[in-house]
Amino acid sequence: MKEKNNKTHTQHRAKTKNLIIIGVLGLLIVVAFMISMNTGFIKLTPLEVIRTLFGLGTEKQHLILFEFRLPRIIIAVLVGMGLAVSGCVLQGISRNALADPGILGINAGAGLAVMLFISFFPSTAATPVFLLPVLAFFGAGVTAVIIYSLAYKRHEGISPMRLLLTGVAVAAGISSAMIVLTLRLSPENYQFVATWLAGSIWGSNWKFVLSLLPWILVLIPFVFSKARVLNVLNLGDLTATGLGASIEKERRILLAAAVGLAGASVSVSGGIGFVGLIGPHLARQLVGSRHQFLIPAAALTGGLLVLVADTLGRWILQPSEIPAGIVVAVIGAPYFLYLLSRLKD
Repeated sequence: MKEKNNKTHTQHRAKTKNLIIIGVLGLLIVVAFMISMNTGFIKLTPLEVIRTLFGLGTEKQHLILFEFRLPRIIIAVLVGMGLAVSGCVLQGISRNALADPGILGINAGAGLAVMLFISFFPSTAATPVFLLPVLAFFGAGVTAVIIYSLAYKRHEGISPMRLLLTGVAVAAGISSAMIVLTLRLSPENYQFVATWLAGSIWGSNWKFVLSLLPWILVLIPFVFSKARVLNVLNLGDLTATGLGASIEKERRILLAAAVGLAGASVSVSGGIGFVGLIGPHLARQLVGSRHQFLIPAAALTGGLLVLVADTLGRWILQPSEIPAGIVVAVIGAPYFLYLLSRLKD
């Protein structure tokens, strides 16, 4: 009885600790949000930002804050959340610590669909903006099916290393196709595609926020509702089957959700890589591997990472900008190599 009470007390303390950590991550996003609103070539003091938020600023301050900075900041947070949760799901269903929508080529597939679309339609028109996440989902979905089919072996399932190598190979092939397609673009579209490939938060207006928001609001809660399934899948296929889980069915459903999150995020942010790798890993170190805590922690970590990267990119070389994807890559590439070296051991 005493041991049972001690175990219950330990679990309660761990749960309280994880909830505090998630709360701190949320607070850090709020702080980064405020700093980002004050960051830019045209300076706005914290007092001016607060006055403008309450409708007391000048017309110029209102334009800067509501038409340029706020949509971009919100998109950065949403994109980070979407990519991080997508990576968390991919790592869970494949039991591969290096799974990431960027590394596995899913982002590249979404990018190819978007690139084909903007070659024929103006990206600022209202209807194409809302079609971009759908097209990106289609491109990412086709890519995911190809990778899954090539990496799957009957009676063996999916080997983590085979999945990784297949994803890298498919991503390389898609990237080559995209380079060939850029040769056919007009100078204006080529400049746009080059910026997009670098991972710039280019969709910085409210139309892009509205096009991305439904995907995040629907798919992240759906993934969270599957937290117990992800916990069971982490135990291995044999154990999961013994516990009554329909492995392949659940894996396909979760894969579709991960593809949807990655595709929608990529459609407005461009090729930002490593967020789906770093976010879940940092979250796992903070709250452990139980997906009830891991998913919200990964979402907040990813949102914070992209927001900080975008803010730094706007601040370092003012008035020029460094795309958020490049800032994230500077952090993510060494981290990926570090994880790869640990995997070899």
